[in-house]
Parts: sequence; C-alpha cells; structure tokens
Amino acid sequence: MSRRNGLIICISGPSGAGKGTVLGLVRDMFPGMGTSISVTTRQPRGTEQEGVEYFFRTKDEFEQMIADGEILEYDTYVGNYYGTPAAYLRRLSSEGTDCMLDLTVAGSIALKKIFGRDALTIFLMPPSLEVLEERLRGRGTETEDKIRSRLSQAEAEMKRVDEFDYTVVNDDLDRAVEEVRNLILKKQEENS
Repeated sequence: MSRRNGLIICISGPSGAGKGTVLGLVRDMFPGMGTSISVTTRQPRGTEQEGVEYFFRTKDEFEQMIADGEILEYDTYVGNYYGTPAAYLRRLSSEGTDCMLDLTVAGSIALKKIFGRDALTIFLMPPSLEVLEERLRGRGTETEDKIRSRLSQAEAEMKRVDEFDYTVVNDDLDRAVEEVRNLILKKQEENS
C-alpha cells in the first residue's frame, strides 16, 4: 500500500485574526505535524527569533532566493516580502508528513494550485473589523500608519474568502481551534 502525500494545511486571514494563537494550539493536537517557517523581509517583532517564527532576510537576499528558485510562493504584505521555502515543504509532503502553514491569502491560494487535493485552505476570519482593530492596537507594536495599512489590507483579504476551502470565524478561541482541528481530521480521512 502506498503512503499518501503529506497534507499542506494553509491558514490565512488578516493580521490580528489570531492565526498564530490558533495554529499554536492546533499544532499541539497533532504531534508530528511539520511546520514550514516562512521567509520575510519585515523586522522581527518583540521576542521573535531567526529560524523560529520566520527566517528574516533583507530585500536583496529575498530577491536572490526568488531568482535561485528557493521560494515556492511569495507575496508582499504591507511593504514586506513573505515566502515559503521550496525544498523543505516539498520534502515533507513527499515523505507523507502533514504540514501547517501561516500564509498570506495569496500564498494559500498559490499553494492550493501547486499541491491540489493535498492542500487544505482555511481562512481565519475576525469577528469584525472593529475587533480586529482592537487586537492590532492591543499588540502595542504597530504605528498608526501600519495599523491603518493592516486594516485596509484586511478588508481586501476578506473579499477573497470564497477562494478558500473553509472559513472559520475566530470569535471564540476554543471553538475556532476545535473547528480547525475537525477540518484537518476530515481532510486527513479524505486523503487516506
């Protein structure tokens, strides 16, 4: 019996929707789940560390990675590049290891096209733009211009929700985590 390819589980949503929190809790429910760390040109926030939350690169370094074919998909968000390193993600999938990623909207859509039925795309929706703004302000890490830019970006992203397999509204953390968990279990069953 041949082993299935690993699932590429793509979670997207506006900045402040709670992707990091939901992903962290869901990952704990799936021991052995792979994690692809994205590459970005944005500056680290707070206690973020190189190779843990992101691989932090300069714009020139990122563009060289694109030219060298080392980035599977990439996008710009609020003036910074974000991308998925190619070799690691393809290796995980071919080995049958499921992998969960926190991606931009365009990134999730791109990986869905690349991995087809082996991909699961979930859009994590904030309860409202007002709640989203409160969350962004609550971080205390963003300038007013960045908050406005992120809110504008959020409105544009939420218009693309129909391009995703599923939408989960993060108005109750426990419920949102359980819903994402159940969607993953359902997809694993479908692909086994």
